Amino acid sequence: MASKKHYILTSITLGAIAAASALLIGGSNLLTKERIKQNEQESIYKGIAYIFSDSAEILYDSEIENESYKYVDHVYEIKVNDVDSGYAFKTTGSNMYGKVSLIIGLNLEGEYLKMKVITDEQTYASTLEKKYITPLNDHERDIDDVSCGATYGAKLVRDMISEAKQAANEKVWK
Repeated sequence: MASKKHYILTSITLGAIAAASALLIGGSNLLTKERIKQNEQESIYKGIAYIFSDSAEILYDSEIENESYKYVDHVYEIKVNDVDSGYAFKTTGSNMYGKVSLIIGLNLEGEYLKMKVITDEQTYASTLEKKYITPLNDHERDIDDVSCGATYGAKLVRDMISEAKQAANEKVWK
């Protein structure tokens, strides 16, 4: 009889701990959800300013709902000093080494300008950024030259750029 009482007491204790933990996690989510969303928006605007100019304006902001796109999930039409300047695409992708989110800038002809990293959770993130993304932004490296010490990450970024170019050429958001 004593062992049944022990099991019931243990079950109730563990259930109370689980319920309290769930309440803490839910409460934390309620408190931080909006701030996380706001920080992501700020990162996107900083990325657009980095690619185009501090005076860049977003003319059009649309979520891409075309299921044929694997990485592109948002497009922004950009104007700088009252002149249409190009497009910024928010892309997100992952591979076995982690997740990457980028803002990719293209001119009106769909040619690559620059990109800004929003999140880089790749195992070799510093190598990817130092040996592939930075030289690519400085136009010192070809997009298809993915051999950099973080080849799988570079292939992912290359594919994200290619898909953004395809989306720009197809103007899938209109």
